[in-house]
Amino acid sequence: MSESKTIVITGASDGIGAAAARHLAASGHRVVLVGRSPEKTRALADELDAPYHLADFQHLDQVRDLASDLLDAYPRIDVLANNAGGIFSQETTQDGYDKTFQVNHLAPFLLTNLLLERLRESHATVIQTASIAARLFGDLDLQDLEGLNNSGKWNANKAYGDAKLENILFTSELGRRFGDEIDAVAFHPGVVSTSFASDTSSLMKIVYHLPVVSKLLMTSPEDSARLLVDLALGEPGTDFTPGGYHERGKLATKVNPQIHDAALAKGLWERSAELTGVGRS
Repeated sequence: MSESKTIVITGASDGIGAAAARHLAASGHRVVLVGRSPEKTRALADELDAPYHLADFQHLDQVRDLASDLLDAYPRIDVLANNAGGIFSQETTQDGYDKTFQVNHLAPFLLTNLLLERLRESHATVIQTASIAARLFGDLDLQDLEGLNNSGKWNANKAYGDAKLENILFTSELGRRFGDEIDAVAFHPGVVSTSFASDTSSLMKIVYHLPVVSKLLMTSPEDSARLLVDLALGEPGTDFTPGGYHERGKLATKVNPQIHDAALAKGLWERSAELTGVGRS
């Protein structure tokens, strides 16, 4: 086995995150679990004999506390997997933002920036769990980060598609700014049979939880987790393209054209920095 890495995984208590954590721990790496559910996260930590931290990304103060705890506990972070996320019903967080936008983009943007110096020192890989929804539903407007469409009516699919597009744009801008010190990469995990879309008004809730769809069209969390594991352990420039968005283990070619808009990526970073108070350099 290669040298043991310290790998922080958010959204680690279930689904892809938990499956990836099991694989990485079995391979001898130090996996740091971050989850929202105390019961599920603690149970997995006990199973793997791994450290864990609790944070609900609906609360940015909890993200700030999480970053502080991680910096105190881990002098080196080789991989940060920003895996927490989901598609939700319309809801405003206590921070004043749309829940889908905050949980999927704003919270991981904040966490990454609060850990930035440690990540740079460690020459870390930063992974964003994105989605093909960026191409199917994303149409990002920096003046409309709350997921409204042209009619002014909130739409769950658009909000999620925009958030996943933001994950990809964040990855490319992170690479542009810090590519000499950090290897950033985003990926689509596939259509995975998990509890995804259980709290949303989107038709995805029906599609994802139909037994026939799950059996015929979806992959298991274990199979999808292999993609995350391969990125976490992979060699930048050989196994993945830093700053890029990957599908099925390779750089995606059929994408939302907005992912190539450098000005949009820069603008998203600057707007996110304003909203969180970090990353303004």
